[in-house]
Amino acid sequence: MNPLTAEWIEKASADLATAGREMRVRKDPNYDAVCFHSQQCVEKLLKAALLECGKDIFRTHDLSHLLDLILPEQPLWEVYRFGFQKLVSYAVEFRYPGENADKEMARTALKTANDFSAEFRANFGLGKQK
Repeated sequence: MNPLTAEWIEKASADLATAGREMRVRKDPNYDAVCFHSQQCVEKLLKAALLECGKDIFRTHDLSHLLDLILPEQPLWEVYRFGFQKLVSYAVEFRYPGENADKEMARTALKTANDFSAEFRANFGLGKQK
């Protein structure tokens, strides 16, 4: 595995861990942060997949676009499109005043990130996330 790919995966794993910890907080959980870190996890894993497949990566938060770029290599990942579209809206909307995530939105975002992370790790022969 390309060393830079491994770094992207480490960063994605850290985002997923952060989202999971914040979801478990009992007092004043930050559901906005759960949504944001879930989106960041998926974005970084998609970029890792692109890099590992020899494709260029660039600055974007558009998960649908990143998914389109990797689909020729990973066509079964199409099933994640709807969840990824939700993550993009959650990550952008909740970073600024006016909108807030609720517990159900955060739960959905984290599930999408967890499911995709498991799929990604299985696809690239990595063990389960710690």
